[in-house]
Amino acid sequence: MTNDNDQQAIRRKFLRWSSIGSLMLLAGVNFRSLLFGRKKTDVIACAPERKTIRMLTQDGRLVEIDASKINMEGRKKISDDQLKKWVSKKES
Repeated sequence: MTNDNDQQAIRRKFLRWSSIGSLMLLAGVNFRSLLFGRKKTDVIACAPERKTIRMLTQDGRLVEIDASKINMEGRKKISDDQLKKWVSKKES
């Protein structure tokens, strides 16, 4: 009987001390972060997104082109018939 009681007492002490130790460890980590604060890291700016335009080549491929490379002044849409005449048929 006393052996069982001793073992239970040892288990209780172990659980009590381990829970107190883990709480102290967590409190120490939180206290350290409050005391020293987070270090600010330099933020690297990302490159601005480029606007692209999809265009059809004369051989019928769809390509994306950077919008800054194209002169948008005087731009007009063509008709379907003009497009069909402009796109050349692929030779196999």
